[in-house]
Amino acid sequence: MILQALYEYYQRKAADPESTIAPRGLEWKEIPYLILIDKKGNFLELQDTTEGVGKQKRAKKYLVVKSKGRTGSNSWQTANVFWDHFGYVLAQPKNTDDKGMPKALDDAAKQNKSFVQEVRRLAEMHPSNEDIQAVAGFYDNPENLQRIKTDPLWEECIKKDGTNLSFKVAGQNTIAAANPDVTSSTEDCSEKDEPIGICLITGKKAPIAILNSAITIPGGKSGAKLVGFQKKSGYDSYYKEQGMNAPISKEAEAAYTTALNTLLGKDSSNKYHLHDTSVVFWSQKPANLEQCFSFIFAPPSKDNPDKNTEIIRDFLQSLSSGVLNDEDETPFYILGLAPNAARISIRFWRQGTVGEFASHIRQHFKDLEIIKSKNQRVYFSLFNLLTQVASLNKMENLPPNLASDLSQSIWDNQPYPTTLQMQCLVRIKADRNITSIRAAILKAYLNRKFRNHHNPPKEIQMALDLENKNQAYLCGRLFAILKKIQSDAIPGANSTIKERYYGAASTTPTTVFGRLLSLSRHHLAKFDTGKSVYYEKLLQSVITDLDSNGLPKYLSMDDQSRFAIGYYHQREDLYKTTTDKEKN
Repeated sequence: MILQALYEYYQRKAADPESTIAPRGLEWKEIPYLILIDKKGNFLELQDTTEGVGKQKRAKKYLVVKSKGRTGSNSWQTANVFWDHFGYVLAQPKNTDDKGMPKALDDAAKQNKSFVQEVRRLAEMHPSNEDIQAVAGFYDNPENLQRIKTDPLWEECIKKDGTNLSFKVAGQNTIAAANPDVTSSTEDCSEKDEPIGICLITGKKAPIAILNSAITIPGGKSGAKLVGFQKKSGYDSYYKEQGMNAPISKEAEAAYTTALNTLLGKDSSNKYHLHDTSVVFWSQKPANLEQCFSFIFAPPSKDNPDKNTEIIRDFLQSLSSGVLNDEDETPFYILGLAPNAARISIRFWRQGTVGEFASHIRQHFKDLEIIKSKNQRVYFSLFNLLTQVASLNKMENLPPNLASDLSQSIWDNQPYPTTLQMQCLVRIKADRNITSIRAAILKAYLNRKFRNHHNPPKEIQMALDLENKNQAYLCGRLFAILKKIQSDAIPGANSTIKERYYGAASTTPTTVFGRLLSLSRHHLAKFDTGKSVYYEKLLQSVITDLDSNGLPKYLSMDDQSRFAIGYYHQREDLYKTTTDKEKN
């Protein structure tokens, strides 16, 4: 199903006149350096195609013949067509120490021999093509390889192994590798010699791809594949070898690999990253969810950090107004991939409809609704949630599978992972700070956890709930009131009971609340009569609802979460009350 969905995505993009997806046999490739030559092949200069600054610096992309798969000791025999790294193009060895240099020189010489053979093959086929003949002329003159090493850009060019180069003839608009006679060399005239089989994707009888093309995935090795069978490694069966074990036609193989590489490309808006997992998503036909999905789950843009919030808001408003109803039945797909040696690992795969995923995402945001102070975010992206429960607010400090597990719980409308609750409580105690996002996480976690139980408890509200008699929730409210009393009595204090006692109060209330209530009497004595009476009544309204047998000795993780929510709700209500009084 995964390959079929990717195949259909390619067909959709190929039929779109505004799409830039590569035709069969071609790919968009970043080529940082061009070798500028004249019509006779004489070297003129090296040209740097990169643009931008710092991490935004990118090489220009060109539509060239698709890179060929090559592995093993004989990989030097396989050269790309009119573009490749400097070992193939210029016989320049890769960077290594003195001990490894003899082998590197030998490898580069053999690579260059294969590249030049490909050039001469095309030169014989197209004797009147000026670009092809100019490149062939470059290799006719050995001095060119020496002259290029005196160019000012040479040292920068060879600094990084694997740097790609191609040729450009002076006066031409594009590179030689993009010349129509070069790109048309991908037309496979040997299909008649290929084995025939029933394609797993199309169901049609056609020439089968023995080797599947490489997929470029962040953190993965070059040449990694989604489908692959190493020859004579124990995976062959019924006398079938390599691609014949999972027969995919050459046409379908080109389509699905191009589609996946396009989805994973640097410029793709259909992907985002979760630790070592690359998540790609697409719909069978254009849909609004496809346009905003990454903004819901991906990190915000540094240039416009509020863009995610704006897009999430617009998306949810569209759902509420019914604007997206026409797209509800459109199939939608989510695929999680991670690098894993020679083959790519599939972390997860989800398929459903736009309506199903949109409904689950809307429920996720509804669960996160909570009262907020002025200037706080209205909507939280997945990135916002995860950084709030990570040490130093850095994603790399999260448990390995949390981001992936949380994403899947949202898509499937299931309870959030327990790890999310644990991390959130740990960060609250470590930072001594209950932010609106952390309170929202705990509220949503608890409501989703118990929603489908046979006899679920009352769901936690988004704001202060005077009807909530849960003992942990009441303890949290009581702690917030005591903290406010202290802050009003001692403005600007270096530390408050929140910094000193929150951890104990939220886990073993009975050990600290007696001391805190006693301390509050000294603080109340500093107020005028009206203020003192107001806080005493507020305290009594909460204490009255506490169990007559005493405070809880120990709070479970769920009750620690209710404590935090109770504290947050009461704090925000007190803040609102104070603000309203100041306005009046």
